[in-house]
Amino acid sequence: MEDIYNDLAKHLDKMPVGYPKTESGVELRILKHLFTSEQAEIALTLGFYPNKIKQLHRKLKQYSLEELETKLDDMYFKGLINRGIRNENGEEVKYYTLAQLAVGMYEYQLNRLTPEFFKDVEDYFEEGFLDECNSTGIPQLRTIPIEQTIDHEQTIASYDDLKHVIEIIGGPIAVAECICRKGTDLIEEPCKKTDLRESCLSFRTAAKAYIEKGLGREISKEEAIKILETAQEDGLVLQPGNSQRPMNICTCCGCCCGILSHQKNLEEPAQFFATNYYAKVDPDECIGCGICEERCNMDAVHVEDAIAVVNLARCIGCGACVPTCTSEAIKMYKKEEEIIPPKNTIETYLAIMDKKAELARVEKQ
Repeated sequence: MEDIYNDLAKHLDKMPVGYPKTESGVELRILKHLFTSEQAEIALTLGFYPNKIKQLHRKLKQYSLEELETKLDDMYFKGLINRGIRNENGEEVKYYTLAQLAVGMYEYQLNRLTPEFFKDVEDYFEEGFLDECNSTGIPQLRTIPIEQTIDHEQTIASYDDLKHVIEIIGGPIAVAECICRKGTDLIEEPCKKTDLRESCLSFRTAAKAYIEKGLGREISKEEAIKILETAQEDGLVLQPGNSQRPMNICTCCGCCCGILSHQKNLEEPAQFFATNYYAKVDPDECIGCGICEERCNMDAVHVEDAIAVVNLARCIGCGACVPTCTSEAIKMYKKEEEIIPPKNTIETYLAIMDKKAELARVEKQ
C-alpha cells in the first residue's frame, strides 16, 4: 500500500507545479489523508491534460464505465481531481484531470479541513513545496496594487486595474472562505490583519466548481468589488491568478497566507512575485509615524531615524502601505520593465512547464 502513495507523489511531481519529495515524508502523510489506495490508483491514470472516461477506462478495465464515472465524480466532489463538462453535439461530456496540491487539492478541502491536515500542509510548504513554487520564477499568482494607490498621471494596464478585471471577468463569480485563515483559526492562531473570512473569489468554470461542491456561493460583481475594497482597507494583498483573465483572486496576509507567510522568511522575496509596482518614500514628507511599517505584509518597510525606508528586495508592490499614510509620503511607482501576464491560466501553466523543461536541459549540460 505504501508503494501506491509513493507512485502518486512521483506522478504529481510531473505537474506544472510539482510535488517534491521531503526527508520527513510529510508529502505522503498528506496523500494518505486525502486518498484511499483505490483513489490513488485511479489518480495515477490522470494527468495535466483532460481525458474522457472512455480514454481512462482503457487503463482501468476492472471497472465498468458507469462504476468508473461514479468513482471519478466522487473524487471530484472530494476535491482530489478536477472535472470539466463540455457540450459536444448536444451531449454533455465529462473530462477529468489531475489536480495539483496548490492551487488545487488543498483549497478544495475547505469543508474538510482539520488542524492536523493544515499543519501538515504548512510543514510541506516550508520543507519543499515553496521551493518548487519558486523554481521557475513564474508564479501561479500575481500582485496588483490597491486601486487608490496609483497616481492618476501613471498609466495602469487593464490587467492591473482591479475594477476592469472584475468587469470583464465573466460569470459566475463565487466567494469562499479563505482556507489559510480558516486553518489558522483551527489551530487557534487567528489572523492579525483582518476579521474577513469569506474573501476568496473565483470566476467562470472555477466558480461553477466551487458552487456545485458547496465550497462557495454565487455573488454579483458589485458584491465582489465590495469584498475587495474591504480587503484593501484591512491592508490585505490582492493576488489574482497570474494571467490577464484570472480564474481567481486571493486576498492575502503575511501572517496566514501559505505563500506570503513563507516567502517573507526569505531574505529577498520580491524576486518571486509578478508585480509591476514598488513603493517609495519621500523622506522630506515622512513624519515617521510607522503606520506603513505595521501595514506591510512582507516586512519591507522599516522606520529608521524617524524616516520610513522601503527595502525593494522585499516590496511586492501591493500598495497596502499607501492609503493610510497621513503625510502622503509613501507612493507607488511603476517599474520600468513591465511584466505582461499570460493571456489565460492554461498559458500560465504551459509557461511554467516550458521553463521547467528548459532548466532541466541546462542542468544536464
